[in-house]
Amino acid sequence: MSTTVAGALFIASLVVALAVVYRPLGDHMYRVYSGTRHSRFEKAVYRLIGARPDSEQTWGVYARSVLAFSVVSVLFLYLLQRVQNHLLLSLGFRPVDADQAWNTAISFTTNTNWQSYSGESTMGHLVQMAGLAVQNFVSAAVGMAVAIALVRGFARKKTDQLGNFWVDLTRGVVRILLPIAFAGAIVLVAGGLIQNFGSGHDVATLAGGTQHITGGPVASQEVIKELGTNGGGFFNANSAHPFENAATWTNWFEIFLILCIPFALCRTFGRMVGQNRQGYAILSVMATLAIVSLVLTQVFQLMHHGTVPTAIGSSMEGVETRFGVSDSGTFATATTLTSTGAVDSFHDSYTSLGGMMTMFNMMLGEVAPGGTGSGLYGMLVLAVITVFVAGLMVGRTPEYLGKKIGGREMKFASMYFLTTPMLVLFATGLGLALDAGRNGMLNGGAHGLSEVLYAFTSASNNNGSAFAGLSANTPFYNTATGLCMVFGRFLPIVFVLALAGSLAKQGHTPESDGTLPTHRPQFAGLVAGVTLILVALTFLPALALGPLAEGIH
Repeated sequence: MSTTVAGALFIASLVVALAVVYRPLGDHMYRVYSGTRHSRFEKAVYRLIGARPDSEQTWGVYARSVLAFSVVSVLFLYLLQRVQNHLLLSLGFRPVDADQAWNTAISFTTNTNWQSYSGESTMGHLVQMAGLAVQNFVSAAVGMAVAIALVRGFARKKTDQLGNFWVDLTRGVVRILLPIAFAGAIVLVAGGLIQNFGSGHDVATLAGGTQHITGGPVASQEVIKELGTNGGGFFNANSAHPFENAATWTNWFEIFLILCIPFALCRTFGRMVGQNRQGYAILSVMATLAIVSLVLTQVFQLMHHGTVPTAIGSSMEGVETRFGVSDSGTFATATTLTSTGAVDSFHDSYTSLGGMMTMFNMMLGEVAPGGTGSGLYGMLVLAVITVFVAGLMVGRTPEYLGKKIGGREMKFASMYFLTTPMLVLFATGLGLALDAGRNGMLNGGAHGLSEVLYAFTSASNNNGSAFAGLSANTPFYNTATGLCMVFGRFLPIVFVLALAGSLAKQGHTPESDGTLPTHRPQFAGLVAGVTLILVALTFLPALALGPLAEGIH
């Protein structure tokens, strides 16, 4: 069987599996967030944190709850790292440096999971489990809660109530993420991933050299990082390490975990607004963008010009031989189209245009299908912008799902869209202008620019993957990427919740002959087109100076 055929079967089986779980998983999440009964365990959690589960919140209170929870999470995780040498299961590791502890605390709290360190040589088991793994769950649940709050804004009429953040957070963890993670961990253990407490002094020979590796609860952390679309890995090689990704089928399973919840949330959205066809419309936009990206990445990696790639039929540099170019390209596409950041190959070693695609995927705003929750609310914001643009074209007041899209709504949507491009471009310019930024570049010219651009694109969009080739564990990059992660996560969340509050206060506008149908293929194509045009206008100059210039050269 040829590499191309094997890669096509790999992708086709993945699509089939996602289609199979789309409806049951989406319906399950709909019941979770629409139910009124609380389990005993959930009631105990509410009593512990002092939450009133039967009371709802305005968008302002909901936003303050998100921010307060995140601030506490950052402080706890920072403290945990700084005192880890005094904790159990520390494996003898020293405290994490202040700038790196700040960066890591921000990274995992914002669902970015950018790592500027080698996990097996920096963090003890307790920090990994009680700190990083916990944030893999709750930070993903925060994104899901915000998405559900926005959907309620569309579904509800003449109210200022968007639900209860503490209920949405708890249910997301207890009823969705934990059960799937438990089952997924068993599957990965069966596939060869380790699940134990290593002593930290076992010796393994890797890549021609000897290094110390820790056993650790890798299987659980691996399924958590993929399910919550988080990129934090126990080992520095991430999902290219056999302890984190043992075989081709576990590689397939991890990609499936990355994509299943973000895609299935479209079904949840359709059920909550009472129109399943609206969910299918959003799904079709996500799927179209994902398929186009996947095809282009495969083409650039399998058919790249050059003597060696042409001779072997693909570009194998930086690719794990167990998976091959096609499957690695599929993983790279999935991980950068979502806010995952896990990698099973070095994106820095991709062809110039293949590397560009991984950047462009993140520049889309990670909406195809995007992060856990963040992908849905990002796509809905783009749908709002598209409806407004279409309304201007025909001279009618734009409406979406019975809600008028006026100046107030467009201000929130516009600020949402502009936040991450401003962060990416400003931070990249600063990194290239300052000696502290340039000193971290291992390459010059167009490729060096691509390394810096990728780093800040990943941080600002809360992706977490790295282009490699950049020495990011410096005070400058730890501080700068940390700030990008903070503003790139929480400013859009505030704008989304403000938009949700504005929509919920409206009544329902009945459809008329002048209403733009938002469930048809034409609208889905328009949303995809607007997304691509906005991203191209914003980032094309930067891409032209980096990967495009390198590809032409």
